[in-house]
Order: sequence, then structure tokens, then C-alpha cells
Amino acid sequence: MKTSASISQEIRSYTQLQRQIHDALRVQHPEWVEPNGDCPTCESYESRLAELLGLSSRDPMCNSLKTLRKTST
Repeated sequence: MKTSASISQEIRSYTQLQRQIHDALRVQHPEWVEPNGDCPTCESYESRLAELLGLSSRDPMCNSLKTLRKTST
């Protein structure tokens, strides 16, 4: 069984990976970034990654990552 410390480390690791992917997509494809700073294509890629990793929108980790992404852009 996972401890809260190991879960916290997983969240931090996944969050770092997600941030790196998000930033790289925005740099490599500035045409995807809307004038207001939103990047729906980036979000689509991030959602697909979460899906492939077995995370869902009902998963607390996934929801916390979405909140983190919104507040850090």
C-alpha cells in the first residue's frame, strides 16, 4: 500500500513532467496559444497523456494537476 509520502512524490513527479511537456508544446507550437494565453491543443495532449497513464478526471491527482496548471500559466 502506498503511503501519503509516496503518493505525494508521484504527484510531484507527474506534475513536473506535465509542466515540462506543457512548456515544451507552447514553445514548439506558439501558433497553438490563443491571445488570452490558453492552449486548448496543449490541454488536449495533457488530457490524452493522463488517459494513457490511467488517470481520469475523477481522480483527485488529475484534478489537482489541472488546478495547478491553470494557476501557473
